[in-house]
Amino acid sequence: MQDSLRSILLVSGDSSKREDLAVLLRDRNDCLVLEAKTPEQALEIAQNEEISILFTDLFLPQKKGIELLKKIHNANPQVVVLAGVPAENREAQVEALKAGAFFCINTPYNPEEAVIATSRALTHYELLTDGEQQGSKIRKTEGFHGIIGNSPKMQHLFKCIEQIAKEGTTSVLILGESGTGKELVARAVHAHGPRRGKNFVPVNCAAIPEDLLESELFGYVKGAFTGAAQSKMGRIQYSNGGTLFLDEIGDMKPSLQAKLLRVIQEKEFEPVGGIKPVPVDVRIVAATHRNLEQAVEDGLFREDLYYRLNVVPITIPPLRDRKEDVPLLIERFIAIANRNKKQGLKSFSPPAIQALLSYPWPGNVRELENLVQRMAIFCAGNSVGLKDLPEKYQQGRKEDPQENVIDFSDEQVAFNSEGIDFNSAVSRFESKLILHALTLTGGNKREAAKLLNLKRTTLIEKIKRKKEEDDSLAELLF
Repeated sequence: MQDSLRSILLVSGDSSKREDLAVLLRDRNDCLVLEAKTPEQALEIAQNEEISILFTDLFLPQKKGIELLKKIHNANPQVVVLAGVPAENREAQVEALKAGAFFCINTPYNPEEAVIATSRALTHYELLTDGEQQGSKIRKTEGFHGIIGNSPKMQHLFKCIEQIAKEGTTSVLILGESGTGKELVARAVHAHGPRRGKNFVPVNCAAIPEDLLESELFGYVKGAFTGAAQSKMGRIQYSNGGTLFLDEIGDMKPSLQAKLLRVIQEKEFEPVGGIKPVPVDVRIVAATHRNLEQAVEDGLFREDLYYRLNVVPITIPPLRDRKEDVPLLIERFIAIANRNKKQGLKSFSPPAIQALLSYPWPGNVRELENLVQRMAIFCAGNSVGLKDLPEKYQQGRKEDPQENVIDFSDEQVAFNSEGIDFNSAVSRFESKLILHALTLTGGNKREAAKLLNLKRTTLIEKIKRKKEEDDSLAELLF
């Protein structure tokens, strides 16, 4: 989805606050924000414009916002609705959710909460439309649901995702090294399957402290512990009907593993401090870089949970096993890094690409993305040459010892009684040096000048002069 198609219709009767919020949403979410003062104006705009998000007041006590919500949702179910509801009016919140609201925000609006809610709503909208637009088509250059790869291993991965996603209930276990893109694969499984209209909820089990992970997953009831002044919905309940992605599940402690097993087997759970089971319908997609079979043998991971999760395994190949995708990934990351920049990164030179193809990539795709972002800062407006790369990437290159050797064997210089034309001989040697440097750098004059220890302007002047002296040389050098 292109950013130019992302649009929010903001509906509020308070003109001053609406305008301030519209400016904030435009700046923070980088999208088009349309404004309407009344539900009637909003309906007119929705009929003439493509809307991604409807962000509306309920206009209590008339509840015209509910009617607006229903009409737009019925006309286009893909529009994601955010409803502004007074915090004390729980009845209106329930009514809005029943009418199709994606999320309710307390009014008066907290600016930061509004930004976060619209950002997540935009992500949800893109998942809905992306999955529907692409269907079964595998996009090679722009990626398959954000995953970039044209190698045979990645094409096989895309087909596996398509087949697995169709069945929307079976648990999935994604295996792969850190940085291979396990969350992208999980999102692709969700976006390509029948649950794409519901929430995709990611949880990083390694990033949340153990003593907090339980309440984050299962929620808690009021009074469950000191400080629990009110009940809180957990992420399992929030993902009801959709997909719960448990990243780094190998780091989950055994007591939580037992509770998660019940969710999978019984389709229910109990919040922290609760006694009444809560039914839930959720697809579990888990991921880890650990060897779970070994963890089971070591008594660190429950065997029964492992087999419940490992119904359909997906293994993501590391970048070192699909290096033919490196140039394609670089091209994609350059496009991302160049967004909103006056002087963007142009490219990576052939010698630099060759060096990166020889590097083992222990950090996988994430490491490559970070490298491109770094080069976009230090080489803005230029191309990245071999010498611009950090030293460890240069060392990854296995050079042919003959690659940088120039063969002058075809140059015959004969001395006779009249002597030689010294200037002509030197000029031809110079031309051959320049030509070889340009060949090594893929025609990049800046990099060629570095190899020759010349200033770029000096090299360009030499090439211009040679064009004037010898047109046949000029054909080689330009």
